[in-house]
Amino acid sequence: MKAALVVVAVWVGVSGVMGGNPQVKPTVGQVWPSPQMQQPNKTYVIVRPETFKFTTTGHDCDILRNATQRYMKIMFPTKGSRRSPIQPWSKTEAFTGYLDEVTINLMAPCEEKPYHDMDEHYQIKIDSPDAQGTGTIMAQSIWGILRGLETFSQMLIPDGSAFMVNSTQIMDFPRFGHRGLMLDTSRHYLPVAVLKENLDLMAMNKFNVFHWHLVDDQSFPYVSTAFPNLSKLGAYTERHIYTPANVAEIVEYARLRGIRVLPEFDTPGHTQSWGPGQPGLLTPCYTGSTPSGTFGPINPINEDNYNFLKDFFTEVTTKRFTDHYVHLGGDEVSFGCWESNPNITAYMAEHNITGDYSKLEQVYITKLLDVIAHLPNKNGYLVWQEVFDNGVKIANDTIVHVWKGGSKASEEMNKVTKAGYQTILSSCWYLNYINYGVDWHGYYDCDPTDFKGTDAQKQLVLGGEACMWGEYVDRTNLIARTWPRASVVAEKLWSAFDQTQSTDAATPRLEEHRCRLLGRGYGVEPLWPSFCEADI
Repeated sequence: MKAALVVVAVWVGVSGVMGGNPQVKPTVGQVWPSPQMQQPNKTYVIVRPETFKFTTTGHDCDILRNATQRYMKIMFPTKGSRRSPIQPWSKTEAFTGYLDEVTINLMAPCEEKPYHDMDEHYQIKIDSPDAQGTGTIMAQSIWGILRGLETFSQMLIPDGSAFMVNSTQIMDFPRFGHRGLMLDTSRHYLPVAVLKENLDLMAMNKFNVFHWHLVDDQSFPYVSTAFPNLSKLGAYTERHIYTPANVAEIVEYARLRGIRVLPEFDTPGHTQSWGPGQPGLLTPCYTGSTPSGTFGPINPINEDNYNFLKDFFTEVTTKRFTDHYVHLGGDEVSFGCWESNPNITAYMAEHNITGDYSKLEQVYITKLLDVIAHLPNKNGYLVWQEVFDNGVKIANDTIVHVWKGGSKASEEMNKVTKAGYQTILSSCWYLNYINYGVDWHGYYDCDPTDFKGTDAQKQLVLGGEACMWGEYVDRTNLIARTWPRASVVAEKLWSAFDQTQSTDAATPRLEEHRCRLLGRGYGVEPLWPSFCEADI
C-alpha cells in the first residue's frame, strides 16, 4: 500500500517547449476526473489529521471498511513515510471552522463484486454553517461510495500540518460504464506488486475495468491446473508465472477498489506459446508437401481442440475469474500456415470454402462462441473488431472492441453500432505509442461517440479502454509510461462531454493531478518542464 500525500502542483511555463505549452497557473484542490456537477463555495473548513475520522451510517461491509482505512492512509500518511505538507496555502477566502468527521451513508446493501454497468453515482456535501463543519458522502451502491472517497481525498489542500477543504456540493456519475485499461503480461512479465500498483492508480482515476491480456505468442504465464503444461512449457521460466493464488490476489485487490478484472485469451492467432504444452492444438505448417517444423494458429479442423477449449475456459470462468465477461481476442490471424497445410486444404474443399480463409476463421470462431455460450456461468464475451469485420455470426450481446486507428475507427464504430452491437473504443488510446513532447492532447481530443450515427447507435457505445502493449514495457517503466497519460483517458470516459473539450482548460488540472499522484508515492512521468513539491 502506497503512503500518500496530497501535493499542491507548481508549474513553470517554458517557451519553445514542443507542443507549445502556455504559461498557466495550476489549480488547487481540483478533482480529476472532473465531476459531472459541482457547486463550490467561497468558504473553507480545516481538516486536522489527528482528529479527522470517517463514520458510517446505513449499510456496512468489508469493501467499505477496507476503503475507509485505505483512504485514511492515502490522505494522512503515517509520520515519516512521507514528509508533512510544506507548501503554505494563501487563499484569502474565509475559514469557517473544522471538519473532523465525514459521514458515509451507504443506502443499499453492499454488492459482492463489481460488474458491467454497475451504479457508481455518489454525492458529496461539505457544509460550514458554523464553527463545526459537517461532511457527507452518500451513494446507493458501494461502488459510488468508493468513487466518492477518491473525490474527497483529492479535495484536500495542504496547509502546513493541516488541510483545507472547500465547502462544496458534488453530484457525480460516469458518462460511460466501461472505463478500462489493458495491460499485456506476455511480451514482458509484470510482477504482482506492479499490477497492484497499477490497480491503485486506476482507482485514483476512477477506471473500473482491468483488461488483463494474460498470454500471447511470446509467453504463457497463466497457470492452469487443468492443463499445467501450458505454463510449464510456455512461460519464459518457472518463475515468470501467475499461479491460481496470484490471480485470486489480483481479483480480490481489484474488487476492493471497484474494478472488474476482464481476462483475455486471444485465439486462434497469437497462440504460439500455447503449442508446446498442448500437442495438436496448433496448425502444422508445410513447405510443399513436407512439414516445416513450424506452427501457425490453432488448428480449426481438429475437433479435439474444442474439447480442450471447453475445459480450459470452464476453469477460467468458474475457478479463476469472477467477471461475467471474458475477452476472446480474434485479431490479426495470419492465414499463411493454414494455406500451406494439405489437410486444411482438403477440409476447405469438402466444405465448399476453398481459398476463403476468412470463412475458415469463421468456422473456428463460431465453434468457440458455441463453447463459451454453453459454459456453466453462461458468460458474455468481447472480441476484437476483426471477428465482426470478417462476417462471423456473433450473439446479439457481443461487445465488439474497436482498435484500428485513424479515420477507420469512426467508420468502424458506425458499422458496428449500425449492425446493433455494443462496442468499446481503443483506437486512439494506445499508450505504448510514444512521441517526444506533449502527446496527451490527441487522447483528450478523442471521443467514443465521434462518428456519424444516430442517437440510438451512440447508446450502444459502452465506453473505451486505454491499452499498454508490452513489447517495450516491463516493471521498470510501466507506471511511468502509463501514467498520467492514462489519466487523460479516464477523464474522457468519466466526465461530461462538454467538460472535456479543451486541452487548455485541462492542462493546469492535469498538472495538479500528476503532482498529486507523485506525492502519493507513484513514479508517474512529467508532462512538460515543471516541478512538484514531491520531487524532493
